[in-house]
This record gives sequence, structure tokens and C-alpha cells, in this order.
Amino acid sequence: MQDRQRTLQKPPHKWRRRLKFVAGLLLALAVASAVAWRVMFSMPGESFAGPLPPLDPEATDLSEALQRHVVRLADEIGDRNLRRYPQLIQAANYIESQLRSAGYEVSRQVYEVDGQECYNLEVALTGAASPDEIVVVGAHYDTYPSTPGADDNASGTAALLELARRFAGSQPRRTLRFVAFTNEEPPYFQKPSMGSWSYAHRSRELNENLVCVLSLETLGYYSDEAESQRYPPPLGVVYPSVGDFVGVVGNVASRPLVHRVLSSLRKNLEFPTEAGAVPGVMPGVGWSDHWSFWQEGYQAVMITDTAVFRNPNYHRASDTPDTLDYARMARVVEGLEHVILEAAAGEW
Repeated sequence: MQDRQRTLQKPPHKWRRRLKFVAGLLLALAVASAVAWRVMFSMPGESFAGPLPPLDPEATDLSEALQRHVVRLADEIGDRNLRRYPQLIQAANYIESQLRSAGYEVSRQVYEVDGQECYNLEVALTGAASPDEIVVVGAHYDTYPSTPGADDNASGTAALLELARRFAGSQPRRTLRFVAFTNEEPPYFQKPSMGSWSYAHRSRELNENLVCVLSLETLGYYSDEAESQRYPPPLGVVYPSVGDFVGVVGNVASRPLVHRVLSSLRKNLEFPTEAGAVPGVMPGVGWSDHWSFWQEGYQAVMITDTAVFRNPNYHRASDTPDTLDYARMARVVEGLEHVILEAAAGEW
């Protein structure tokens, strides 16, 4: 009887080992989860909160310039992709003319897709001290078929043009490139015929040292309405539910760059900012040109209004210039100017 009681009170030796194993496994999972949480979501600085300050005259001029670019691309040219090839070329010509008017020589990276010539458009400022260290700022100018693409991605292209204009004639420490990519949208998305992948692959073949890659993607749609912001699960428990911020998005390998970009924005920009360095397989995380550079081993981040997770006009005919907030776009572009200044100066 006593032996039976001892058996009931004390598990056999093999069960004690199993319990210790399970406890150790749970502890390891808890530690791993805490580390993963810190890697993905622990970010430097604090997001701006409160009323936005009024635009100064320079920012007002910038907002008007951004709107002119978006109207030209989305209203006057409209649907632009290989299905509407003349419009795609018209958009490329407009971008090239704007860059030339800013004082640049424009280089066309030409490659063929489905029997038609496609163009990435690049301008460069050679670094004065570290020319082999290269900062790339890019945006795609094509659209999802049958859409005017005001936010996706005339907004990013407009930001690219105005940022390039602001740096024209400067002498950065590192080489600085502004690149307009083609064929980001389906059916070429995440395929070798994607313009940014063609560009990134060429950079890898040339063994170029791309120290910073910024992908400007959907920068014009903001909302102050409750529950206007959505996320792929489980990110909704981490980030705000109001879509009034600009996001910095990277994969885990790009975490150092995410931190540097976000630090610069939070230091210099009076505007809400959020960021994450999360697995690239999560929906939305790799949905732009930065993904192409990940494939070639480069750190790259996307600057975005979060597109489909906020904008109800995403990939729709209703993605028109009148739906965008150019004043907020101007603030974001001014913040990005500081980011690029720091990156091109070799401050990080």
C-alpha cells in the first residue's frame, strides 16, 4: 500500500525527464519569442504625436510640385504598363525630361520583355570621397493593369523626382543614385523581368557595394479615421489602427537599415512614423522593389503608406490624384531628404 502511494505521489524517473524536457522547451520558446519580438518590433525613438505643424512656403511649393507630377502620370498618361506600351513609354519620357530639366544626364538600362524594350531610368552623383559606396533611391512608374495608379505608384515616382531635384548639383561623400524602375506590377512582379530585379542583379554581377536601398512605394494616402489601418496578422496587436503614419518596412536581414532610416525620420520629421523588420514571407512585407535587392543579398527597405492595408483604392480604377494628401506627402519627402543626406554623407 505504501509503495502504491509513493508511486502516485512521485512520477517515475522517465516522466520526470519528460517534464524537464517540456519545461526546457517552453522556456527556450519563450526566450526565442522574446528575442524575435525585440528584433522585429523594438525600434529607436518615438513616433511624432499631436497636431501637424503648418506647412512653410517651401513645403507648400513641394506639395504643389508633387501634385503636378501625380496628375501628369495618373490623369494625363494614366494606365501605363506593357499592355499599354505607348503610355508606359510616355511615362518614361516624362520622367527622363524632368530629370534632365533638373540638370542630370539620364542613363537608360534597356532590357527586353515579351518582345518590347523596357527601361529603368537612372541618374547618379558620383561620391567625392567614397564613390564605391552607393546609395540607391528608387520607385516604380508602371501601374497595375486598368488603373491610373495615383498612389501606386505615381506618388513614389513624384517623390523620387522631387528628391532628385533637391540633390541636383550636390557632391555627396558616397555615390547617390535615383532610379525609376519599370515592371514592378503583375504579371512581372517578383519575376526576372521586374525592372528592379534586373537592376539589382546587374549590381550584384558588377559586385557593387549598395550600402543603402530605399524603395519609395505608395506615399500619398493617409487617414485620421478610427480603424482606417489594417495589417496582416498578428501585426495588428503591435501597430496603431489609424492610418496617419508613414511606414519603414524591411526584412530581418535589413534590420540595421530599418533602424537607421527610422532614426533619421524621427529625429528630423514632425510626422507619425512606424517601422518593422519582419520575415519577408509575411504578406505585404516584400511587395515592392526592395524585395528585388533582398534576392541579391542587399539590405533594402520600403517607405510606404502601407498600400492595400490602408488605401481602399489600391489596384482599382479609383486610385486617382484627387484621393491623395499632397501636404502630408510633402512632409514625408522632406523627411526622406534628411535620410538621404545622412546616408550619402556616410553618417551610417
